[in-house]
Amino acid sequence: MGYKTSVDGEITIQPPLTWREFKDSPFAADDLDVKLRVEAETVDTDEGPLMRKTAPALVPSWSEAYKAYNLVAHVQKAIDAFPGHTFTGRLDCEGEENGDLWRVVVRDGRAEKVTPRIVWPDED
Repeated sequence: MGYKTSVDGEITIQPPLTWREFKDSPFAADDLDVKLRVEAETVDTDEGPLMRKTAPALVPSWSEAYKAYNLVAHVQKAIDAFPGHTFTGRLDCEGEENGDLWRVVVRDGRAEKVTPRIVWPDED
């Protein structure tokens, strides 16, 4: 069965990826712990309407809790796969066990796991 984690949030990509950059990418499917959020818009051209697809963000692959064992590595794999783009933002994670909270953040082109520090207030 495995340990499941709820993952929420997104990591934005600037400039957004073009169709040519991501059409054959493993991040366009649900095979990894993160996937590309793809947006489509119809643009009028001289030849008629054209569907333009871009990917402005990385998001969790599933909306329900899942086995996010490779989440940090998969975010880094996406960063490495698309040089020339800036990745910013975070993914908030909550495991099945009480108090299992962490985040994936991007700092200087590196995906990092960050855990919170719990501090008890001073007692009188």
